[in-house]
Amino acid sequence: MRLVKRLLSLVFLAGIGLCGWLAWFAASPLRLAASPQEFNIPQGLTLKAASAQMAQAGLGFAPWQFSLLGRLLGRAGDIKAGSYEVAQGITPLQLLDKLTRGDVTQAEVVFVEGKTFRQLRAELDRHPDLRHDSAGLSDRDVLARIGAAESHPEGLFFPDTYLFAKQSSDLRVLMRAYRAMQARLAAEWEKRDPAVPYASAYEGLIMASIVEKETGQPADRAKVASVFSNRLKKGMLLQTDPSVIYGMGENFDGNIRKQDLTTDTPYNTYTRAGLPPTPIAMPGLASIQAALHPPASELYYFVARGDGSSEFTRNLDEHNRAVAKYQKRRGG
Repeated sequence: MRLVKRLLSLVFLAGIGLCGWLAWFAASPLRLAASPQEFNIPQGLTLKAASAQMAQAGLGFAPWQFSLLGRLLGRAGDIKAGSYEVAQGITPLQLLDKLTRGDVTQAEVVFVEGKTFRQLRAELDRHPDLRHDSAGLSDRDVLARIGAAESHPEGLFFPDTYLFAKQSSDLRVLMRAYRAMQARLAAEWEKRDPAVPYASAYEGLIMASIVEKETGQPADRAKVASVFSNRLKKGMLLQTDPSVIYGMGENFDGNIRKQDLTTDTPYNTYTRAGLPPTPIAMPGLASIQAALHPPASELYYFVARGDGSSEFTRNLDEHNRAVAKYQKRRGG
């Protein structure tokens, strides 16, 4: 009987000691190897493995200590993957709270209006905080991985600033941008002017990309959309240089020549009627709205003034005079 009492006393004292140690450990600031200290918890790690990962990164505890704390507090299964950053003074309990909240450090990438998918992929490839899961994939493979039904990637990604946890997959960011474009385009297509000459939302997206590339100043955007809408309705060639340039691909050296305008490609709107087969860049929301709500006008032509703005005209005679005027000004 005495032995049992002694054992119970020892268990009781050990329990008190464990609770005391746990309280001390949980509340004591960690001795970090650096401040701030960054570390990454990969997807699928157990608390034991995550504790070892953090200890190796320099968080100043033995793996079993943090693992035990998490298990005793019933939070062993709540650790969330991601990149984290902690500063000197953080305690194990605060760290555990941070990990179970998923309070990850974030980075950002900006998708810019008017950029092509090739330029976008290059930007993603250069980003130091992304995991480059798209490396070595063809454009078609990328679309398949993000669940896109389209076969050509151009124009399918909504230009915006995207925040993400460091070391997130670049495919995940692309999927978000793709879904954002799908949602925005569908909403704008539902509200479109019923008189627009497009058979589908995708055709509206193609036109929006042309408007994006042809607009030098935001104030001109609606008129640019009106010109191209009017030309389509009349059966006129669009004759838009950015589409020709897109069709030239890597052969474009920064100058467009008369020979380029007469060399037929699927994107040469001087030799082929109607819209090009795909968008030619990422259009922003303003260009999508302009393409789907072009103002009524009698405008069919425009020429760059040389200051970023354009001169809009109603007929070929007016256009030729405007061309002569602004070409002469640039030549002088």
